[in-house]
Amino acid sequence: MHGKTLTDNRKANIIKAARLSIAPMMDWTDRHCRTLHRLMSREALLYTEMVTAPALVRGQAVHLLDHSVQEHPVALQLGGSDPEELALAARMGVDAGYGEINLNCGCPSDRVQSGTFGAVLMKTPALVADCVAAMRGAVDVEVTVKCRIGVDDQVPEDVLPVFLEHIRAAGCARVIIHARKAWLKGLSPKENREVPPLDHDLVVEMVRVFPDLHISLNGGVVSLDQAVALLDRGVDGVMIGRAAYHAPYDILGAADKVVFGAGEVRRAEDVVRAMLPYIEAHLASGGRVHQITRHMLGMFAGRPGARAWRRVLSEGAHRDGAGVSLVLEALRRVEDASCPV
Repeated sequence: MHGKTLTDNRKANIIKAARLSIAPMMDWTDRHCRTLHRLMSREALLYTEMVTAPALVRGQAVHLLDHSVQEHPVALQLGGSDPEELALAARMGVDAGYGEINLNCGCPSDRVQSGTFGAVLMKTPALVADCVAAMRGAVDVEVTVKCRIGVDDQVPEDVLPVFLEHIRAAGCARVIIHARKAWLKGLSPKENREVPPLDHDLVVEMVRVFPDLHISLNGGVVSLDQAVALLDRGVDGVMIGRAAYHAPYDILGAADKVVFGAGEVRRAEDVVRAMLPYIEAHLASGGRVHQITRHMLGMFAGRPGARAWRRVLSEGAHRDGAGVSLVLEALRRVEDASCPV
């Protein structure tokens, strides 16, 4: 009974956190990035980069699951299309401590397509349902799906409800919808994040059609004010991607107060100082400072001294011996610009 209570509490915490989440982004949302984000928001739900089920199950790349308890609430995103393999990978994720397992049905890259997962799965909702059912049978945490509104020549108004019906029937209770189609041929992954038109209205409509699903909207959200406006329209959650990476403090600095109605706003300078012990520990374990500071370049976006902050970190972080003193020097440039003599 005690174990069931812990599981129920974890699920409740994840659902609460899903009111605002940071999107899984390849090469970006690694454990260093998530540590930085967690120092700004105690409440928002964080996601890993996509980890492929074959890498975990066949390649035994368990290091891809590395994270710390300080990052929670945090979810693992998996890529794959083999139900049995995804179930095994999901089990590995839960054993590693993740509170949610998410299935990627939205990534449009050629590499993902060649592996028959990502956005191409929008074409096979029955297979996605089989994957969800297998994963749910293997773990006691929530299994969620991140999808597009459609791909290629599909009509989103027709295919999206069918897709949602399939995954709901398989036991998926929470879905994140990127409110753009994905074009599997002719557009790069970057273009697929920008060129297909947004359709926030369709996602809002799905909330009405599927009142029993927890639906988060992703795509084109660039500010906390916009996120709150979408929540006011009825979506259960908002997921923010690139804006939260390029200007993390603008999104997460006031997120707990504005979106969750809890907590105080921490100054960006104090967040940077709070990262210093983490940086020191990373260096002591043999890491390099640029592995962390690359995620911090946008901390002062739009503020006096932001350019000097980026320049000091970008030019110095790859040098031998670079460490905490470099970050402090970059921070001094910001503080000097903010308090001119």
